[in-house]
Amino acid sequence: MNTGSSPQVGQIVRILKGKDAGEAAVVIAVVDSRFVYIADGDKRKFDGPKKKNIHHLELIPFISNEVVDSLEETGRVTNGKLRFAVMKYGNPAGKSADEKGD
Repeated sequence: MNTGSSPQVGQIVRILKGKDAGEAAVVIAVVDSRFVYIADGDKRKFDGPKKKNIHHLELIPFISNEVVDSLEETGRVTNGKLRFAVMKYGNPAGKSADEKGD
């Protein structure tokens, strides 16, 4: 998969600007060539994603297949899967997926 300059659904990103700077999240939707919606499953849930300018994000060359498959099948993804994807990348945003229910 191409993880170059354009973000993809399921891709892990590091937030560079804003109050969540330094934390990781998952791209759950691409709006256009400039904006994406991100969520981490903990502070930022799937039902309340954050719209971010891609210039304020560092694109990590890792795409979570679990998130992509879930979004393709049902159009939704559980917050647990989002937390797991962020934890698998190595930067848990808050508590781990094992500690929190959905």
